[in-house]
Amino acid sequence: MIRLSPVFFFFLFSLLIASTSNGSPAGRRRSGKSSVFSLFNLKERSKFWSEAVIRGDFDDLESSSPGKMGAFNYTKAGNIANYLKLLEVESMYLPVPVNFIFVGFEGKGNQEFKLHSEELERWFTKLDHIFEHTRIPQIGEVLSPFYKISIDREQRHHLPLVSHINYNFSVHAIQMGEKVTSIFEHAIDVFARKDDVSNARDDEGAGLWQVDVDMMDVLVTSLVEYLQLENAYNVFVLNPKRDAKRAKYGYRRGLSETEINFLKEDKSLQTKIQQSGSVPGSVLALDKLKRPLYEKHPMAKFSWTITEDTDTIEWYNSCLDALNKIEMLYQGKETADIIQSKVLQMLNGNNEDIKILLEKDLKSGDFTDLHAECLTDTWIGRDRWAFIDLSAGPFSWGPAVGGEGVRTELSLPNVEKTIGAVAEISEDEAEDRLQDAIQEKFAVFGDKDHQAIDILLAEIDIYELFAFKHCKGRRVKLALCEELDERMRDLKNELQETEGEELDENHKRKAVDALKRMENWNLFTDTYEDFQNYTVARDTFLSHLGATLWGSMRHIISPSLADGAFHYYEKISFQLFFITQEKFRNINQLPVDLKAIRDGLSALVLPSQKAMFTPHMLPLSEDPALAMAFSVARRAAAVPLLLVNGTYRKTVRSYLDSSILQHQLQRLSDHGSLRGTHASSRSSLEVPIFWFIHGEPLLLDKHYQAKALSDMVVVVQSEPSSWESHLQCNGRSLLWDLRRPIKAAFAAVSEHLAGLLPLHLVYSRAHETAIEDWIWSVGCSPLSVTSQGWHISQLQTDTIARSYILTTLEESIQLVNSAIHRLVMERTSEQSFKLFKTHERELVNKYNYVVSLWRRISTVAGELRYVDAMRLLYTLEDASKGFVDYTNTTIASLHPIQCTKQRKVKVEFDMTTIPAFLFVILVLWIVLRPRRPKPKIN
Repeated sequence: MIRLSPVFFFFLFSLLIASTSNGSPAGRRRSGKSSVFSLFNLKERSKFWSEAVIRGDFDDLESSSPGKMGAFNYTKAGNIANYLKLLEVESMYLPVPVNFIFVGFEGKGNQEFKLHSEELERWFTKLDHIFEHTRIPQIGEVLSPFYKISIDREQRHHLPLVSHINYNFSVHAIQMGEKVTSIFEHAIDVFARKDDVSNARDDEGAGLWQVDVDMMDVLVTSLVEYLQLENAYNVFVLNPKRDAKRAKYGYRRGLSETEINFLKEDKSLQTKIQQSGSVPGSVLALDKLKRPLYEKHPMAKFSWTITEDTDTIEWYNSCLDALNKIEMLYQGKETADIIQSKVLQMLNGNNEDIKILLEKDLKSGDFTDLHAECLTDTWIGRDRWAFIDLSAGPFSWGPAVGGEGVRTELSLPNVEKTIGAVAEISEDEAEDRLQDAIQEKFAVFGDKDHQAIDILLAEIDIYELFAFKHCKGRRVKLALCEELDERMRDLKNELQETEGEELDENHKRKAVDALKRMENWNLFTDTYEDFQNYTVARDTFLSHLGATLWGSMRHIISPSLADGAFHYYEKISFQLFFITQEKFRNINQLPVDLKAIRDGLSALVLPSQKAMFTPHMLPLSEDPALAMAFSVARRAAAVPLLLVNGTYRKTVRSYLDSSILQHQLQRLSDHGSLRGTHASSRSSLEVPIFWFIHGEPLLLDKHYQAKALSDMVVVVQSEPSSWESHLQCNGRSLLWDLRRPIKAAFAAVSEHLAGLLPLHLVYSRAHETAIEDWIWSVGCSPLSVTSQGWHISQLQTDTIARSYILTTLEESIQLVNSAIHRLVMERTSEQSFKLFKTHERELVNKYNYVVSLWRRISTVAGELRYVDAMRLLYTLEDASKGFVDYTNTTIASLHPIQCTKQRKVKVEFDMTTIPAFLFVILVLWIVLRPRRPKPKIN
């Protein structure tokens, strides 16, 4: 029997380890990367999403044939996602076309201010033209002060607060000509009325003036339609020349406070208005003319167009004729006639909210619920436009005490205080400022002796600073600047003469440096140069203007939405539960305007959707469970108030706690007593609206008239018609009519349906919470505070449609990314290659189909054809789920092969294998070789 020495096993084990240590390493696992598609990844190195990219066709991913891509490449890829080159999507971009239209900046407006394309491009290209869509979490108000926004940062969100979807703004700046400016100036003059009609003084320039914003709405809309700019968002920046007759003016819808008082006291005027019937007031009638400014919006980061007067001559003539007729109609009329004409215009106009209110007040003779709206210098129109008037105001509004982001008199750029303050300095003021500068500069010299070169240099410093402040960029040249020009030439000659004198090196160096500074100076030249207008004042104005216009994009064009998933439904079923203390025999006897409610809710529904209404009456006296829910949720709180005039007041408010009320109503709904007819239908969304009608003053969560909750909307209505709110406008508290909470109700329903929030709220990445900016809380929509109107503008309708699109795209991206992540985790092997090839093409086709739908929805939405985009949402949902399901099916089919045990022993050979075997054979031969028998010696 042969025995193996332990040394043999040690050597054999060592050689085997040495042999395997130089073999092939285990396959490295590759992690998923972000997408490199130009559609989803516009990084700094990528080009702006140009029109060519938008209109071009998508390059589908195509799998290679088995002949080109074999099992080796499949195995080498490491995972299926790498093999298919599928990467998770980081971001997707929706193009948004915007026109900034400048009126009065051609040199004929206020302060004869003229904008240049170089200036606009210099500042507007600094703006962020790409930023993420954001969502605002539920705002809490329990123990924190009302004016402080508080959100629960620990909330779990169905969709990310900072979305995968980015807005890609293409800014087109349009400068209107002199004729358009003159029409706007003429319209402001014709539509302006005194704010205080009780003031009988003949001083026309004194006090405030109000411009009829309904008439301005017609004028601006006609210009947009004439130039065919409806397929873009238009922000007008007005700089009309100030009229000496109007010291200060603003824009208002309806009547002023003194006009309401005049109408209330003049019974004969009320009778006269009622007897007028349906006689139309002075409505601005304009011809429907069209002359497109461009065939298609230039989808570029920034572009600039200057219109000629010939482009707008037809619109100019039509407007001028109509304005002249209205001016003649108003000429010589008394205050009563003007108020009558305005009231008839509102009764026969398109503003249903104010029409209903006026008709009711005229019949009853009680005008206590008719309040004057705020005077503003910004406005959001019915269509896709808004305007800023830099010559109007300034005004202020927002929270009365303790608020942030309030609108102040310094919120908008001011042409007079920036450009005008620099350009209009007089000769006497210039001389005084020059003398002050000289005294301040030479005061440091004292009584000590100084060299002539030091005095010359000090004089040069004074003149240089003065010239940059008061001589460059002026329209009318100062005589003092001409004198300083001559003096500067003399100083230059004196410095040149010092070069020949015997001075020390320090003085010579100072003289040479001063001459170099003066060589390129052009401070006092008569020739006009474009670049000389880049003064500190102009830069300050343009930076402020750019920030204001950037705010318009964030607040009115692409605002932040409420946190949540808002899906598109073909049918919206509004379940109206009117909860009263006593029983009414008929629903028409309720103290609510059912027609106004239906009209307002219908405006929240897109053209491709159908609205259904089901009203219910629920008297508390006949429903003990509902009465108990109401009683449990009713609470009282001591609310401290600091009014606009500085008066401190403590009030005890009765209110309903929304959280308790929601919990109680959910219990009733679970039992079926509050369940609507469409609650179980998948084709429609049911919106339960609980409308509590109470006699005593009652609010919701201490400060609200209505609130959107996760699965319902709650509205409270009570008796006071003039409730002093926490908001102020131009130094006066805003009054709420608690008997008509229609505006607050529509705002809450719009938040419940599509996530629309008040216009002053926006999410801040820097603060990681919501911030306030009240500049754009204007217009007659439910989302503004400066008007009592509740009409939904086209801007807000687009936001509703975009909300549905964003939710579907976001969820689609999440589904696709989850599927790609599974493919990243799935390892490739030679055994699964053949089976995977049977699924590969179908998997890639389903992915390509999803990408093509993303592409189509993005393109259609960029053209503002949201109705067409709505038709693709259901298809995208099905396609995304189909890709995920097929991904799961593919992976599931590969798992039996992956789990099969492989009993094959794999031996790899390299350069060390043969010497190792030779060494083993040598060792074995030494150990096992026959030994010579030793002679036995006794």
